[in-house]
Amino acid sequence: MSRVSYTGAEVFDGLAFRPGAALALEDGRVAAIGAPEGEIVDLGGGVLAPGFVDLQVNGAGGVAVDGRIDPAGIATICDTLARLGTTACLPTLITDTPDATAAVIAAARAAARAGVPGFLGLHLEGPHLDPRRAGAHDPALIRPMTEADLVLYLDAARDLPALMITLAPAAATPAQIARLAAAGVIVSLGHADCTAAEARAALAAGARAVTHLFNAMSQLASREPGLVGAALASDATCGLIADGIHVAPTALRVALAARTHGVFLVSDCMALAGTEATEMRLGGRRILRREGRLTLEDGTLAGADLTLAGAVACLTARAGIAPERALAMATSIPAAVIGADRRHGSLAPGRAADIVHLGPDGAVRRVWRGSRLLATPA
Repeated sequence: MSRVSYTGAEVFDGLAFRPGAALALEDGRVAAIGAPEGEIVDLGGGVLAPGFVDLQVNGAGGVAVDGRIDPAGIATICDTLARLGTTACLPTLITDTPDATAAVIAAARAAARAGVPGFLGLHLEGPHLDPRRAGAHDPALIRPMTEADLVLYLDAARDLPALMITLAPAAATPAQIARLAAAGVIVSLGHADCTAAEARAALAAGARAVTHLFNAMSQLASREPGLVGAALASDATCGLIADGIHVAPTALRVALAARTHGVFLVSDCMALAGTEATEMRLGGRRILRREGRLTLEDGTLAGADLTLAGAVACLTARAGIAPERALAMATSIPAAVIGADRRHGSLAPGRAADIVHLGPDGAVRRVWRGSRLLATPA
C-alpha cells in the first residue's frame, strides 16, 4: 500500500496537538507525523485523533452484553462502536446470575482467541456491589464475592487481554481485592455506599480505579467525604460519564480541577447505541430512550445514550475543558488504565492506524481501523 498523507486537520497524537503536521499512513500503520509525503488528501478541517478507547460498554448495534452473547455478538458491538469513533472497547456485563457471568467470560475468551478487532477484554460491573447503590442493577442479583467467584475471575484473567471488575467494599474483602490485583485484574470501586475510610482501605488493598464517578456511590459531604471524596483525593483512575445528564457540567469542572490526571471518559452505552431503536429489555425490564436519556420505567438512569465523541464535545462545549485534555480522556488515558497503551490510544510511527476524524463541530466524519476507512455516521 502506498503512503497517503492527510492534511487540513489538526493532528492530536494522544497527548498533544501537533501544529501544522500531516498524518502519513502506510501498510495499515502510522508512517509519520510531520511533512506530507506520497499521495496527499486534504480533509478540509477538523481534528485527527487516535480512535477512542471505551472501558464501559454494555452493548451496541442491538446486541447486549448478557448470558446469551457469543463472539459474533462481541464483534458486532466492536464494529458498531468503531463506526461511531470508538475503535477499541471493553464489553461490560452488569450484575447478572453466576451462569450468565460464566457464559460471558467464555464468550470473551473465545473472542480473544479469535482476535476480534477492537476487543480489549472484559469489564464485569457487578454482581459484587452494594444494594443500597444498585442504580439500574437488579438488587436481587447483587451478592458478596465467594471463593468460587474469585477462582473464576483469577482463571479468566489468565486468558483475557484485560479484565476489569467493578465491586463495592461491602461485597469483597481486602484479601479478595489483593488477590485480584495480584493477578492483574483492574479492580474498580463503584455502586458503593461506603465511607471514605472504607474506600481508602479497598484502594490500599489493590483497587486502582473508580467506576462512573459521582453515579451510584456515596457523595462528598463536609464530614464524610464518601467514595467521591476518597476518589478525588486519591491517585485512582476515575471513569466519568460526560453527557451533562449523569454529571452536571459544574460537577465535571470541579472534578477535573480537583484531579489533574487519571480521569477518563466512558460512554456506558447500551445495545441501543448505533441504532434508531427507542427501547430495549434488560433482564426483563424495559429501558426507554427519550431525549438523550436511557431510563427504566421508573425514571432511574440505565446506562447512557452517549458516544465518546459526544462526551468529548460535552466536556469542551459545556464544561470548558481544553480540547487536548478532553481528547486524552478518550484515548491515551483509558488505554493506559488497562495496559493497552502500546497498541491503542496514541498516534506514533509504527502504531496501527486506528484513527477518528472529527469535524469542527466535534461530530465523527471518518474512522479508519488499520488504515481501512470504515463507513461513518450520516
